[in-house]
Amino acid sequence: MFRTQVFFRSILPAAALVALAALAPQARAWENQGHRMVNRLAITNLPADAPAFLKAPAAIDEIEYLGPEPDRWRSPAEPELNAAQAPEHFIDLEPADALGPLPPRRLDFEAKVFAANQRPEKVGLLPWEAVEVWQRLKAAMREYRTLQADKKDTKPVEQAILFYTGWLGHYASDASQPHHTTVQYNGWTGDNPNGYTTSHQIHHIFEGPFVADNIHPADIQAHMTPVNVIKGDMFPAFIAYLRVTFGCVEKLYQLEKGGGFEGAGNPATRTFVAERVAAGASMLRDMIYTAWIDSATPVVDPYAQPKPAPAKK
Repeated sequence: MFRTQVFFRSILPAAALVALAALAPQARAWENQGHRMVNRLAITNLPADAPAFLKAPAAIDEIEYLGPEPDRWRSPAEPELNAAQAPEHFIDLEPADALGPLPPRRLDFEAKVFAANQRPEKVGLLPWEAVEVWQRLKAAMREYRTLQADKKDTKPVEQAILFYTGWLGHYASDASQPHHTTVQYNGWTGDNPNGYTTSHQIHHIFEGPFVADNIHPADIQAHMTPVNVIKGDMFPAFIAYLRVTFGCVEKLYQLEKGGGFEGAGNPATRTFVAERVAAGASMLRDMIYTAWIDSATPVVDPYAQPKPAPAKK
């Protein structure tokens, strides 16, 4: 839901919050249709050597269904859950970057935010949540490899992998929506020399009705990038991906100013949106495949007891 509601929740009575929730559109990147398309396209574009069970028809359907799952946790019926995970859908890079280099660990970033007399829920936690879910997926894939090598039942871990994959998809696609990277997330604020819209409807119109009515899987597929195994640490790679999205913020407002998101829009706006959704599907595919490749690397157990040295003869 809109980030302004985090503040309202602390000052309004319960009845007023219910009314507010009923009136305000939900700020959910790509909304239901877009998240589903991202997840399905990511899976169907995995390389041939990815685990076969991921590409079974029932698995694809489940992963697609899970695309919007974190948005289903954003309800006033579960207020603690909503408050805790709402910041994981965005990061405002302007105030985040003002604090200096972004550390790869969530708690280190939160400490920097608090030290600056700010609140993490106002700045956003998207990249940390995305990388943490990705690491869950990688760990589950490593367990899958172990069980498979030992000729043991892999069905339980397969289910975990499907869930982590679908869950990860939500944040990979959130990070391809320019509004989820900026303080200009729902109408321009502050100095506005170019006269961009200040309407609090743009976020919803852009990612919801416009996508649902005008963007189709074939449009997105045409803009997907070749498969890429992400080298090195995932966190800086995800930050770099976010910065590309952030670079699209002003273009989005320029297109809106020209009426580009009214009705069927125009070829420029449809291409722009298809490219953004395709960026999410491509990044998700690459994160899944990288988790699979990296899961083959053995991990040293820090708690394992060293083997005694062989006795001298």
